[in-house]
Amino acid sequence: MQKALEQFIRYLRVERNSSELTVKSYGEDMDAFIEYFSDLYGGRIPAPAEITTLQLRGYVSAMVEGNYSHATIARRLASLRSFFRYGLRAGWVTENPAKPLRNPRNNRPLPFFLTTDEINKLLLAPSALEPFGVRDRAILEVLYSSGVRVSELTGMNMGDISKADGLVRVRGKGRKERFALIGSYAAEALESWFFFRRELLEGKLNVRGKRRVKKVLPKIVKRNANLNPADLPVFLNKFSGRLTTRSIGRMIEKYLKVAGLDKRTSPHTLRHTFATHLLNNGADIRSVQELLGHKSLITTQIYTHLTTTNLLEIYQKAHPRAAARN
Repeated sequence: MQKALEQFIRYLRVERNSSELTVKSYGEDMDAFIEYFSDLYGGRIPAPAEITTLQLRGYVSAMVEGNYSHATIARRLASLRSFFRYGLRAGWVTENPAKPLRNPRNNRPLPFFLTTDEINKLLLAPSALEPFGVRDRAILEVLYSSGVRVSELTGMNMGDISKADGLVRVRGKGRKERFALIGSYAAEALESWFFFRRELLEGKLNVRGKRRVKKVLPKIVKRNANLNPADLPVFLNKFSGRLTTRSIGRMIEKYLKVAGLDKRTSPHTLRHTFATHLLNNGADIRSVQELLGHKSLITTQIYTHLTTTNLLEIYQKAHPRAAARN
């Protein structure tokens, strides 16, 4: 089993060109699967060819009894199907025992999103008097304006932005590229940040912090001078390095407190808000699908449930026989 798993991971990296995050997820799913069988058989792990559909149903039942979420169970089943499908090709197995399994019915919760007033409060929370407040405002504006994932935002380079067209190239899931739109407010916020960004890269920005910042900054400036400017990140930390998704998560937590907004708000909430506001204002669902980079329309359709209240209000006002007569 371990040898088969190593071959499968190599296949994901080399042939499928999967991202490290995808490979990590598959690896974790398969490790959980192996751990289950190890506990079940007292430390012995069966070979792939020995595993049956009935045994896999037992694995699913164990996850259900363990109160695993529908999404986790579905993801692990997808990993098993891919593993055994590759096993057919590699000759470990003669059939795919995971193929007959069906995903559990998923009562998918509706995405949480912010109202127009709430998003405006969040966008205005960063200080316009601080260089990194200007940066944070630009980050929030781009997230809401384009609907990109946080990982896509942190991966943006200067060469990805086309100011004239109001477009930015993003690298989405599966390393697929697409173009996202940048509105006028986001473009203006970016221009304000670019002024301070230049000063940071040139070592002119007075960065507040510990003494080690001053010591390391000249080395970073020298290193960046040897790189193509188009390959440098759009959003930098105080060491002029690339921001991480966790850094942006902490940043948003800070501004939620400043704005007094719901603690459920996360970086991904801005993506939900982007999609919901577009649909509420009459955007075509297929256009929203394209902007979000969703492979399937079904994924995008969840946002249509959020627009029901808004549509009902419009219907009540517009249809002559919709509202009850007094």
